[in-house]
Amino acid sequence: MDDVIPMDLPFAEWLPRQRWYAGRNRKLTAATAAEITALDDGLDLILVDVTYAEGAPERYQVVVRWADEVIDGFPDAAVIGAAGGRIGHDALHHPESASRLMRLCATSAVRGQVVFSAEPDVRLPGDDVAPRVSSAEQSNTSVVFGAEAILKVFRRVHTGVNPDIELNRVLGRAGNPNVARLLASFDTTWDDRPCPLGMVTAFAAGASEGWALATAAARAHYAGEPGGDFTEQSRQLGRAVAAVHAALAAELGTSEGHYPVDVALARLGAASSQVPELQPLAGKIEQRFRSLAAEPITVQRVHGDLHLGQVLRTPEGWLVIDFEGEPGAPLAERRRPDSPLRDVSGMLRSYEYAAFQPLVGTDGQHREAAVAFSAANRAAFCDGYAEVAGEDPRDSERVLIAYELDKAVYEAAYEARYRPDWLPIPLRSISALVY
Repeated sequence: MDDVIPMDLPFAEWLPRQRWYAGRNRKLTAATAAEITALDDGLDLILVDVTYAEGAPERYQVVVRWADEVIDGFPDAAVIGAAGGRIGHDALHHPESASRLMRLCATSAVRGQVVFSAEPDVRLPGDDVAPRVSSAEQSNTSVVFGAEAILKVFRRVHTGVNPDIELNRVLGRAGNPNVARLLASFDTTWDDRPCPLGMVTAFAAGASEGWALATAAARAHYAGEPGGDFTEQSRQLGRAVAAVHAALAAELGTSEGHYPVDVALARLGAASSQVPELQPLAGKIEQRFRSLAAEPITVQRVHGDLHLGQVLRTPEGWLVIDFEGEPGAPLAERRRPDSPLRDVSGMLRSYEYAAFQPLVGTDGQHREAAVAFSAANRAAFCDGYAEVAGEDPRDSERVLIAYELDKAVYEAAYEARYRPDWLPIPLRSISALVY
């Protein structure tokens, strides 16, 4: 296919309408096809370079399905537009094209600089399994293949080793039962460096998201209805997270490090300038961070962005998913070893949210019940973690509190910007942690 055709697609008009587009708060100046790889007849993988009036450019991945006219059943937002007399579509919404991507993964195919790699001794779905785009994904696009597998296509692409692929591969090959096993991945090169593009993992049949389960339990608890006790689930989740940490330590090792004081202080400074309510507490928070400057801690590979939305409950137990780390951070930073307490603190913060989010917009009559719900499930999680790890995270109280504070400071800045009604949740926690 003539490269002029995909290069002429109106990406600058189409990209801002996509939920995974990260530049909607910036002025887009150009969106140009930088790399084009033919995957099949009428199917191209295009890397699009986006530039802005200010700040660094971004690169996005779009798999394009070509047709002479708009394909029946396509969502309006998935129709990119016309170029060279043909219509370009977001191919992930086209079942036949999505199945073709899965076949390329299954056969470890190579198309130009794009390399597809199946994991050893795995079975990927065939053409008889109907794919569908998941509505849950925000920053990438996931295509579900029946009850067998999920194909995740990274939208904003970076050079480096993707921790989601890397850690899922390590844990899957180690036989850890608390992750959805990696089945395949695909990547390319960019300036002679690896550039991950996507991955396939096993589908967690019958799974429910931890956040939905915990908030439903909190509401039942406040209403005095059955199902309000979530502590046994939390204890089992603590065991699962500890098992994942133990496997990562065994496979990738541990080392001695220090609490990232400079990073935490920089986040505190930025958040304090955005959230006036933080300013009276900033001195005490800073003191907490600085007190750990010379204290050694054990570091290893961890999840990095763990919360109740990153875990799934299946009939067999808990799964930890999405090892990408903090979405806004560079890949190299996401792969940096850290204390397992980073993940533990993320879960503890998430229990606080699960307890208090159902009260947002109410008169707060269940405040005491929310405090009790959060405390009971935080304790149960730590109990379960200690059963497997052999160490109770609460025994490292000063370091754990520092990680919790760092996370809550991040939350305060986020809520002030996007969900001001939720801002009291992290502010309440910060006040409790510093006094």
